[in-house]
Amino acid sequence: MIEFQDVYKSFGTQDVLKGTQFRVEEGQSLVIMGPSGSGKSVILKHLIGLLHPDRGNIRIMGKDVAKLDRDGLQQLRRDMGYLFQHSALINWLSVFDNIALPLRETTSMSEKEVEEQVMHVLGLVQLEEARIKLPGEISGGMQKRVGLARALVTKPSIILYDEPEAGLDPEMSTSVSRMMRRLKEEHGMTSVTVTHSVNCALTVADTLAVFEKGKFLISGPPTEVLNSDNKRVREFLGAPID
Repeated sequence: MIEFQDVYKSFGTQDVLKGTQFRVEEGQSLVIMGPSGSGKSVILKHLIGLLHPDRGNIRIMGKDVAKLDRDGLQQLRRDMGYLFQHSALINWLSVFDNIALPLRETTSMSEKEVEEQVMHVLGLVQLEEARIKLPGEISGGMQKRVGLARALVTKPSIILYDEPEAGLDPEMSTSVSRMMRRLKEEHGMTSVTVTHSVNCALTVADTLAVFEKGKFLISGPPTEVLNSDNKRVREFLGAPID
């Protein structure tokens, strides 16, 4: 479904990805953790074609992302949802219109069909009653759920989460993480999540990977990673060090 094959990426003299490779099977959830500035979000930007590797290949659903033309890339993006770190809602549009935007811009759906789909995803994130509100009239946690609804509205096969718990209190962070897990289990979505939250990782991940200095230090089931004897991994995850 998703495959990074020996990917290298540099910005000037800074080497960000150094032979990065991983594979995510259909319906599986990969969570990537690592220090700030280590390049985790750069991985997500490669997946949606905003960046191209200096070397290596990125394949999604059998397609080489770097070789897609504009139309091919747009088609791929229609099958991918993206939850931005800070929700990235348009302040002057209502909750409903923020979520409807991808459908209105990329499909020929009628307004009735748009309304049905928007209300469906609002139901998934339990925000039907907020449909007419502006982003500034709802809480940060609700804004995050609106961003999630917008990422889901095109019925993507793949969803990318960039720091989904950023700016949320612990209770709301847990709620969003559980919602992500439920969406995976009930709808079979394939996902890649970048996060600093161990709680989010343990709730969401089938595979947890710790990324630093351009490479993965470790990758595997969450409990296996948490119990790793790698000192740097244990330091980062806050696990006790013998």
